[in-house]
Amino acid sequence: MKTRLIASIAVGAAVVLGTTGCNILAPQATTIDYSASDGVNVPADSGPLHVRNALIVANDDGTTGNFVAAIVNDTTESLTLRLEVGEGSTAVRSSVNVPANRTLSLGDLADDVEPLRLDDIDAVPGSTVPVYFQSGDGQGALIQVPVLDGALEYLAPLAPSPEATFSIPATPSATPTPTPSATPAS
Repeated sequence: MKTRLIASIAVGAAVVLGTTGCNILAPQATTIDYSASDGVNVPADSGPLHVRNALIVANDDGTTGNFVAAIVNDTTESLTLRLEVGEGSTAVRSSVNVPANRTLSLGDLADDVEPLRLDDIDAVPGSTVPVYFQSGDGQGALIQVPVLDGALEYLAPLAPSPEATFSIPATPSATPTPTPSATPAS
């Protein structure tokens, strides 16, 4: 009887070790940081602002794009995220102010938050473009950000629209003629 009990305990211990032993050799997948969507996450050394799911939705020739991202400010003061899209003298610089203790989701059209428009860039859809991110006293980070087009249904509203063009009419408009008004009786 004691032999049967010892054998049962040994088999039970072998099953427990056999089914849980994988965690000894393999890393836990849930502890590995990765970008779970179309965009990329910016490393923490870029500064106190956290940039998540950053991407650019560009027009077909890649000269205009909308920067889309969630920017988290978990500090007690308003901070500015500085961006530099591209490299060298052709880089396009821009910035975004993020209030204290807020998440600003650029391109969240449900909350009427427009994406950040970037003109005169060189970012053809399907490629990546180097973007330098810096905020606060962080050293900044240079990240390859994916460039997408508006072909997919959920990206179509984020695609840049052509800028409105205004033209001056060729013929002068009529000059308004003043009409006499009654003078008050005294």
